[in-house]
Amino acid sequence: MEPHTADLFSKIEEKGWKGEIVPINRLADLKETIFSRRNAGLINEVLYQEQLSFFSFDPPAEPSNARSVLIVAVPTPQVRIFFHWNGDRVPVIIPPTYVSYSYRTAKVQAILASWLQNEGYNMAKPDLPLKTLAVCSGLASYGRNNICYVEGMGSFLQLIGAYSDMPCKEDLWRKPVRMERCQKCTACLNHCPTRAISRDRFLLYADRCLTYHNESTNDFPDWINPLCHHCLVGCMQCQTICPVNNDVKNWYEDRAEFSEQETALLIKGVPPDQLPDETFSKMKNLELNADYSILCRNLSLIIKREVNQN
Repeated sequence: MEPHTADLFSKIEEKGWKGEIVPINRLADLKETIFSRRNAGLINEVLYQEQLSFFSFDPPAEPSNARSVLIVAVPTPQVRIFFHWNGDRVPVIIPPTYVSYSYRTAKVQAILASWLQNEGYNMAKPDLPLKTLAVCSGLASYGRNNICYVEGMGSFLQLIGAYSDMPCKEDLWRKPVRMERCQKCTACLNHCPTRAISRDRFLLYADRCLTYHNESTNDFPDWINPLCHHCLVGCMQCQTICPVNNDVKNWYEDRAEFSEQETALLIKGVPPDQLPDETFSKMKNLELNADYSILCRNLSLIIKREVNQN
């Protein structure tokens, strides 16, 4: 590893992060990995158009001589929010990366840019499939659930990417791989509430995943059991049951508490600009990268589940 690169990754490690670097010409391989899955019908076309079509695999205009792509994993906890309903205090989970996603990305990229600038290099922000990039770079591995795992972090992490004109002479690129321990473990497969994880293929059936449906504004399919809903957005079932996450599965950051009156307003889907100032401020401070109406709908389902269970 070049001295400047080694120094950069030493700083990354000091932060408690982990990172990897690949040469810019691997963008073609990254694109091929995504498009080969799509062409083979392994990626649902509707899902592709909604969530993956924005990716750009062309080198950035600036820096014009970009020579590498950086990928960094930052440990990130679940967020826990408390809602009061019928005299009960109901904890509701938000998986890692949904809260303060843009803020954390911008903060890490700014730190990387500063470090690179000190070494005489430049940086640009990418629109790339970071999970696939992390796995192919050797930074991470897939679980059977297609979640990205990094040693020491499990799947409780956020990925941040960056283009750079820093040279990369050491190329560790590989085909996507699954963690070795997944070969004999079926915990996530057995625990998935919508049977999105299968033995018969590498990718899960993303169009069956609860996360896909509770991020969508469309009505839930009839085959989804209402009792499945447990997160304000996303799903943690396959991650909390995973043995690799044993050391981090109880890592929470408590961020907000909503009174019974506030909870009622959110369940009704009262528009944000009609919420009391304090309630609006709480929601805004969560910096959730999810549609407000989706959050209100999902909360109503969670509260309904709690009522039915009690």
